[in-house]
Amino acid sequence: MKNHYETVFILTPVLSESQVKETVQKFKDFLTGKGAEIIWEEDWGLKKLAYPIQHKKTGFYHLIEFKADPEIIERLDLEYRRDERVMRHLVVKLDKYAAEWAEKRRKKIGQKQTQKS
Repeated sequence: MKNHYETVFILTPVLSESQVKETVQKFKDFLTGKGAEIIWEEDWGLKKLAYPIQHKKTGFYHLIEFKADPEIIERLDLEYRRDERVMRHLVVKLDKYAAEWAEKRRKKIGQKQTQKS
């Protein structure tokens, strides 16, 4: 049985745009390689941190929503810890209410993107 998860990670601000994309792709490939189904992803861009991390005041934020077996989460956590480009990360299991809220958020963002086009 696959559970519904959401992960947010912050990458160091010294990376170039191509390095950020490469790092995000690395984690997406890791998830799909382990049988996870990626539902949604959002690039939040460069944001100011609430407090300095590793003497840095900004970081690139990225969110990935996915369904996966619970055994994958521990390995994903290890991958985040091993990558020096990741300053912070969080993986959260979504209950049914959080999953409903995430779906509403996706639809709302999709509508905004359609209106801009």
